[in-house]
Amino acid sequence: MRKHKDTSAAQPAKGKAKAKDWRTTLQRIWGYLAERKGMLSLVLLLVLIGSGLSLLGPYMIGVAIDHYLEGSGGASWGWFLAGLAAVYGISSVVGWLQNVWMIAIAQETVYRMRLDLFGKLHRLPIPFFAKRQRGELMSRMTNDMDNVSTTLNSSAIQIFSSVLILVGTVIVMLLLSPLLMLLTFLVVPLMSAGMKWITRRTGVLFKERQRNLGDLNGYIEETLSGQRIVKAFSQEERVIREFGQRNARIKLSGFWAQAISGFIPKLMNGLNNLSYAVIVGVGGLLAIRGTITVGVIVIFVEYARQFTRPLNDLANQWNTLLSAIAGAERVFEIMDEDEEGGDEGEAGQIESIRGAVSFAQVSFSYNRGEETLKRISFEAKPGETIAIIGPTGAGKTSLLQLLSRFYEADSGTIEVDGRDIRTIRRESLRSHMAFVLQDTFLFEGTIRDNLRYGRPTATDEEVEQAARLANAHSFIARLPGGYDKVLYGDGGGISQGQKQLLAIARAILADPAILVLDEATSSIDTVTEIKIQEGLQRLMEGRTSFVIAHRLNTIRRADQILVLKDGELLERGTHEELLARPGLYSDMVRGRREVEA
Repeated sequence: MRKHKDTSAAQPAKGKAKAKDWRTTLQRIWGYLAERKGMLSLVLLLVLIGSGLSLLGPYMIGVAIDHYLEGSGGASWGWFLAGLAAVYGISSVVGWLQNVWMIAIAQETVYRMRLDLFGKLHRLPIPFFAKRQRGELMSRMTNDMDNVSTTLNSSAIQIFSSVLILVGTVIVMLLLSPLLMLLTFLVVPLMSAGMKWITRRTGVLFKERQRNLGDLNGYIEETLSGQRIVKAFSQEERVIREFGQRNARIKLSGFWAQAISGFIPKLMNGLNNLSYAVIVGVGGLLAIRGTITVGVIVIFVEYARQFTRPLNDLANQWNTLLSAIAGAERVFEIMDEDEEGGDEGEAGQIESIRGAVSFAQVSFSYNRGEETLKRISFEAKPGETIAIIGPTGAGKTSLLQLLSRFYEADSGTIEVDGRDIRTIRRESLRSHMAFVLQDTFLFEGTIRDNLRYGRPTATDEEVEQAARLANAHSFIARLPGGYDKVLYGDGGGISQGQKQLLAIARAILADPAILVLDEATSSIDTVTEIKIQEGLQRLMEGRTSFVIAHRLNTIRRADQILVLKDGELLERGTHEELLARPGLYSDMVRGRREVEA
C-alpha cells in the first residue's frame, strides 16, 4: 500500500489565498486528484474513447438510413448491424471501466483528505476547540466529506464526458449543416441566462444548508452528551423545541436550494423540445429542396439530443457539485486554521528532565484586556509538591494550562530545568508530564487499553501494579471481564469516582517527571481518598507535582502552597508557615471564609 503523505498542493502555503470561492476550492481538490495522475489519465482517455463512440453511433444510423432510401445496402446490412453492436458494446465496457477506476480514484482522494483533516485537527491549539462545537466539527469530517466523495464518484466523470461530447457534437454538426447547427445554437443564450440566474441563488443556499447542518449536528452532540442534565432539569420539551427550530432552518434552506436548482432540468427540457421542433421543421424543408438528406436530419436530431444532453447532465449534476463545493470549502476552512505555533525550527526535543519549574512574571488572558493571571512568579525544585488553592476563577487551572503549553503566556517566562518551554516541542514536553484532570475522559475500549494510553508498551503486570497503587485494582477485579472489560460512552457503567481512580492509575503507569493533579480526588469519597493517599505519595516521590485541591489532607503535606485570588499570587509557603500568619489561607483553613474550589 502506498504510504500517505500530506498533499502540498492542497495545503495553502503561507500567504497563499485560502479556499473562499469555488475556483480556489476546485484547484485544491485537483491538488489531491493530481496524486493519481497516471490512473486519472487512463480514465480521461476512456472518457475520450467513450465520447467518440457515442458520437459515432448516431452517425452510422443516419448513413444507414440514406443507404436504405437510396435502395442500396443489401448484404452490407449485416456488417452494419455488427459494427453498430460493436460500437455500443465497446461503449458500455468503456463506460463501466471508467466508472470503476474513477470510483477508486475518488475514494483514494477522499481517504487522503480525511487523513489530512483529522491530522490537522490534532495540530490545532486547544483554544480552537474551546470555541467550536464538537458536533459541528464532526459534520465537516463526515457530511461535508461525503458530499465531496459523491461528486467525485459520479459527477466528475459525467461533467468531463459532457464537455467532450458537447465539443465533438458541435464539430460534427458544423460539418454536416452549418445552418441547422446555427438554429440549434439559438437556445444556448437562453440556457446560459437561465443557468446564471439560478446558480447565483442556489450557491448561497447550498452553503447555508451546510452551515445549518453543522449547527444541527453540534446541537445533537451537545444535548446527547448532556442528557442527564437535560432530564435532571426536565428540559426535554425545550431541547426538542430548539431542535425543531434548527431542523426547520435546514428544511427551509434545503427546500429552496433544491427547488430552485430543480428548475434547471425543466428549463433544459423545454428548450430541448423547442430545438427539436426547429430542427425537424427547417430540416424537412431543406430535405424537400434536396439541400440535405433524410439521414442528415436523423443525425441532426440525435446530435441535437447529444448537444443538449450534456447540458442537461451538467444541470442535473449542478446541485451535487454546488453541495460538494460548499462541503469542500468547510473542510479546507479547517485545514487553513493556524496551527500551534513555536514548534517549528527553533523548538527542539528534550530527552529527560529533573523537574525544576520556574514562573517569572507570567501574565495571561483568554480575552484581550481581561487578565486571568497577573505577573505570577515562583519556583519549584525537582521532586517538590506544589499545591495550588484559591476561589473559583482565581486562575488555578489556567496556570497549569500554561505549564503544559495548552495555552501560551502573554508575557513572562516559564522554564523547565532552566530552559524556556517555548524552545521545547510540545509533544516532547508533554511526554514527561502526566495529567489527572477534573473532567476525567476514558476512551472506548478495554480498561487495560485505557490505562496503557500514556504508555502503550507497559506489561500486564505493570498495568495491575499501577491500578493497585491507585486503589483501583479491587473494583476492576469485581467487574465482568476485569481488566478486559470494554468501556463504552466515556466510561458508561462505572461511577465518576471509579473513572477518576482509573485516570490516576493511568498517570501512575505513564511514569512522568512532572505530575499534574487538577481536582483529581474531587469525585472520590473521603474514605477512598484516604486509601489512595499512600499510593499518591509514592507516585509523587521524586517527581515534581502540581496539585489543585480543596481538601486539607491533600494539600497540607505540600512543600509549597500557592494561594491565588483574581489571578494574583497572594501567598506562598508551607501549611505551617501560611497558617502562622494572617491571610486568605489561614482564614480558609479556620473556616472564616467559604472555600470555593
